[in-house]
Amino acid sequence: MIFLELVLQNFGPYRGRQVINLRPEKDNNPCPIILFGGMNGGGKTTLMDAIRLTLYGNRAQCSTRGNLSYSEFLSQCVNHHALPVDNTRIELLFEHIQDNKPTKLRVVRYWSKNPKDGKDTLGILVGDDEWPDQALLNTWEEFIETLLPLGISNLFLFDGEQVKELAELETPPTAVVDAIQSLLGLELAERLSQDIDILVSRKRKKLADVQQLANIDEIEQKLQQKHREKESIEQERKAIKSKLERAEDKQSRAYQKFISEGGKIAAERSQLDKQFNEVKVQTEQTRQAMMELAAEALPLALISPILNLAKSQCEKETHQQEAKIAIGISKQRDQRLIDYIRNLSLNSEQLGKIQTFIDQETKSMETEIASDDKPWLNADTETINQLDIFLRSDLKTIALTAKQKLESLKTLEIEMDSLERQLAAAASPEAYQQLEKAVHDAQNEAAKLKATWETLNQKVEQLEREIKKTKHELEVYSKKAIEIQNDRHIITVSAKVQQTLKLFREKLTLRKLNKLEVEVTECFRYLLHKSDLVHQVAIDTDTFSLSIYDPEGKQVPKHRLSAGEKQLLAIAFLWGLARVSGRHLPVAIDTPLGRLDSSHRTNLIERYFPSASHQVILLSTDTEIGKTELENLRKQDAIAREYLLNYNSGDRQTVVEPGYFW
Repeated sequence: MIFLELVLQNFGPYRGRQVINLRPEKDNNPCPIILFGGMNGGGKTTLMDAIRLTLYGNRAQCSTRGNLSYSEFLSQCVNHHALPVDNTRIELLFEHIQDNKPTKLRVVRYWSKNPKDGKDTLGILVGDDEWPDQALLNTWEEFIETLLPLGISNLFLFDGEQVKELAELETPPTAVVDAIQSLLGLELAERLSQDIDILVSRKRKKLADVQQLANIDEIEQKLQQKHREKESIEQERKAIKSKLERAEDKQSRAYQKFISEGGKIAAERSQLDKQFNEVKVQTEQTRQAMMELAAEALPLALISPILNLAKSQCEKETHQQEAKIAIGISKQRDQRLIDYIRNLSLNSEQLGKIQTFIDQETKSMETEIASDDKPWLNADTETINQLDIFLRSDLKTIALTAKQKLESLKTLEIEMDSLERQLAAAASPEAYQQLEKAVHDAQNEAAKLKATWETLNQKVEQLEREIKKTKHELEVYSKKAIEIQNDRHIITVSAKVQQTLKLFREKLTLRKLNKLEVEVTECFRYLLHKSDLVHQVAIDTDTFSLSIYDPEGKQVPKHRLSAGEKQLLAIAFLWGLARVSGRHLPVAIDTPLGRLDSSHRTNLIERYFPSASHQVILLSTDTEIGKTELENLRKQDAIAREYLLNYNSGDRQTVVEPGYFW
């Protein structure tokens, strides 16, 4: 699609008939840029409005319409010097490919100062015909949607304010979100879903009897009313959510300041004093417990090796005494054994060997006992048992308890030191009061907004329940009619189709957004003079907000970007969307450079404008595209035509003249 000519007649500040050649060619060679220069208020935005109004009529999103009715807006667009009998007229001649060959269409709209029936008159001329094509005229809205859908027109016809708004907001504005949804095909899925609802509704009415039809109409009106109420509350909730986020951010900053300047410690001083006294008491109690352990058996732990030696000596002496008793008993037993053996009539040699063996054993035991030292402790069995229990159990328990008390004492002393430092860092009473008041005010503001937001959430939930209940009532009536006419299949299948459409929408969104992320990343890196800043631009599947990641995979906060970089990101976003659309359409940009610095301007001049499309219409002031930028574009042979919007402030009239400011 290529815009070839724009005609303005008594439209806004353009008095009389003025014809503007928009062909993107110079000396029969393609050049993409059509450059318009004009001061603020000189009619640049009016040109953009003229293109939108010509193509879309009542649906056009014009800059100055606001809440005006279409009739009032048309009257406002009439040049104030025009005579009552003069018509206001706008024409746009463009070329597009139809049946594999170029076809020219001239779209004409005209009206008087007080338009008849509050409407304009539309005419569509094909090629060189002088008579409107009635068939195309009757289907114009559907036809223009196939060429340049209104939903995505903002991606190709946009202004600096739109770029500025897109750059400043965390999430894209509604117009851009609508364009994204239209681009991704989500609008078609939603429209199909609505068409299915309409089909089902028609079937219900067709199959219901008179009483059922009346009930269905009443329920449907009730359902529509609930939907309108829900939509209104959701818009209000969205606004409150934005305010709540700002209030919570303010509360967070106040609280951080409160903490960093000692406010939290001062607010908790009484608690800290209480903790300090408790720790102090615990410390004294622990010390007292250790003193009590030291006054009892704990010191014996210092001589535990000596006690173990004493225990060994006692056991040795006991063994010695037991051995002496055992030798006496053994001698008596040996004597009885000898006497018994003698009675067995053994020969003297055998008897002598036995006697010798027994004597040697007895002598060995006596020698062993004789080699031991003489007993000097003389401890009895009960004393030895008590000493053994003390060494094996009691002493270890006492030592372990002492160790635990000592560790506890160290921990308590560390905690006391920490509490003392916190108390020393507490803010002064005056500073604390100011910090506390700032936190309190921020908390109150956030709490009120949150309460309002919660209330709206509850209303939405209540409406959703009522909508669900109303839908159920509607289904009850329709089901009766469907059972009579055996047409239940349509309703059942429609529900399944709706579910499939929902799944299709989710998968389509993910698939298209992945492609869009690649395009936006490529465009942004191409426009930036710091290409190492960005590795990837990610797009949220729900809000369509942008997130930037550096080459290390870390997210780059948006506030770190300069104002110019934010604008470049917004332009890259719009450029990426236009590229993903796959449509070869003209691009018109009002106030293109905004707050960009010199390096970013150069990137935009050299990289974006000549490449944005096969036809780029720029509407600029003398401070945006100045001498330097103009010469740069001329050197690239990118400018096909230059126009100056010469505005006479006395007459409040604008004349389109060839040339630029320089």
